Amino acid sequence: MGLALSRPTAIAPQLLAAAPFIHRVGQLDVRLAVSEAEIAAAQALRYQIFYDEMGAAPTAAMARERRDIDPYDMICDHLLVVDHGLDGRPHVVGTYRLLRQSVATAHHGFYSAGEYDLAPLIAQSVAGGQLLELGRSCVAPAWRNNATISLLWRGIASYLQTHNIGHMFGCASLHGADPLLHTAELSYLYHHHLAPPQLRARAHDSNHVPMDRLPAASIDTRAASRALPPLIKGYLRVGAMVGDGGFVDHQFNTVDVFVIMPVDRITSRYAARFVGANDSQ
Repeated sequence: MGLALSRPTAIAPQLLAAAPFIHRVGQLDVRLAVSEAEIAAAQALRYQIFYDEMGAAPTAAMARERRDIDPYDMICDHLLVVDHGLDGRPHVVGTYRLLRQSVATAHHGFYSAGEYDLAPLIAQSVAGGQLLELGRSCVAPAWRNNATISLLWRGIASYLQTHNIGHMFGCASLHGADPLLHTAELSYLYHHHLAPPQLRARAHDSNHVPMDRLPAASIDTRAASRALPPLIKGYLRVGAMVGDGGFVDHQFNTVDVFVIMPVDRITSRYAARFVGANDSQ
């Protein structure tokens, strides 16, 4: 088909030209993937970040393909930030994987259900709009800046409006699979950002890591907050809360925490910033 490109995160320009984008700033735009080639480019970026950079352990099949692949990729929507580049060779520099409740229910449930009991959250969703699971978030090192992050959030904001989402949730990661390395951060999150019971997913008992390892009075809150990964900091800034218990993910070399974000909190604080009248430009 003539679409072979040397950069694994590259996308043939003719594919992008035939599909709409959500918003564009300079040579960057944010869009939903509409082709297998775009999803493959996102998977290649994920492999570079999760496996090459962060030390996750790929399966033999993933190592051969140099792509992060799992069964959920075929049912999820994939949000992409594309750099169109000065050389005319667009490539994916940021991505999020989005799974709506209606899609999850029709297939094999949410990815996070393998780590957390989602029953309270699913029960809450009956009256408050459907759930959206966020996952597989990553940005290429040279693009980890406000412009790229803002485009991802603008894309998410557009998606929330389109699909009547009541709550967003997902697992966010602390790098390193030893919970003792994250004692201060886990304790800070538990004492200062714990979700109310009706929204509080709990890590399954088989791999539940207590978060309240330190009493609240002994935590250096400023230092613990600074030590959090940028993604978790960003979630907290838009009103996110955490579930009960960390989860050790040995494959990805992380300790995960459950993050839940009521959409009304996000839209009330950030609607004017991320959802504007010129989103179709």
